Amino acid sequence: MSAQPNSTIPAWRSLAAVVVAVVIAAFVLHALDDPAFVAGRKGAGLTLAVAVWFLAWWGNASLSYYHPKSLTLARLRDGFVALSFGLVLLFFWEVLVRLFEVPFILLPPPSAIGVRIANSIPILAADVYQTIFKAVIAGYAMGCLSGFAVAILADRFLFLRRGLLPIGNMVSALPIIGVAPIMVMWFGFDWQSKAAVVTIMTFFPMLVNTVAGLAATGQMERDLMRTYASGYWQSLFKLRLPEAAPFIFNALKINSTLALIGAIVAEFFGTPVVGMGFRISTEVGRMNIDMVWAEIAVAALCGSVFYGVIALIERAVTFWHPSVRGGQA
Repeated sequence: MSAQPNSTIPAWRSLAAVVVAVVIAAFVLHALDDPAFVAGRKGAGLTLAVAVWFLAWWGNASLSYYHPKSLTLARLRDGFVALSFGLVLLFFWEVLVRLFEVPFILLPPPSAIGVRIANSIPILAADVYQTIFKAVIAGYAMGCLSGFAVAILADRFLFLRRGLLPIGNMVSALPIIGVAPIMVMWFGFDWQSKAAVVTIMTFFPMLVNTVAGLAATGQMERDLMRTYASGYWQSLFKLRLPEAAPFIFNALKINSTLALIGAIVAEFFGTPVVGMGFRISTEVGRMNIDMVWAEIAVAALCGSVFYGVIALIERAVTFWHPSVRGGQA
């Protein structure tokens, strides 16, 4: 493992700091189970927690300066740093909530949320299936495909581009809480109305980004295609769409998060007795805050996986693009 010239800290010391931070964190979490420690040693607990933070910060910051020769090791390094940073945040959340005895209804500790997730897997699985595998995926596919198709037409016909883009900006500003009830009235209480909301939310980001990507091709490249007597469709598929690929994937990544948000919010306005938005609104009324946070955690995990899959596909499809090759250097 080779380091940058300005880095003098061996990699094993960075890992050792992280290991020491893990040992101290385990001790603190074990001590929090003792009521006497929580009642009389808040200062010691905070001191140890701050020590964990600084050790993890120093170890991860130092480790980030090392650049392995292997791309696999570099990705493992990045994943390790990201994972350890997230775990430190969860550790501080757990310590502060339990050490200062924050009321459970205001903010439950991560451990309680984890227990709720483990005990509610069938319910969470049913909610994920209803919200994501029905509403989100269907609406995402329809919104992105229709936005892409209309963008091609808008690129081909100037009057469509001049007419649609201002409307797209206006529709993008519409509040989802105003659109969702209307879609429920039109398409019913099942997943179809949520898919309609997702379609509306994902259509115009795809339209705007694709049109911008198709217009990003340089004039020199276009002139070169004309010298080869290329028509519109040949130039589109061989030059302009490949050049617009980063814009299109940018829209796909943006829509991956918008779709999940739109489906969950739409479920607040009417849904069968299943779904992530339905569960959140119902459990808030019942004061089951740990279940609400469990749904939020699962939604965040699903959204991250969805985004990650799109990013991996983008890297595989646009491996030739300078933005991707520069990130791999």
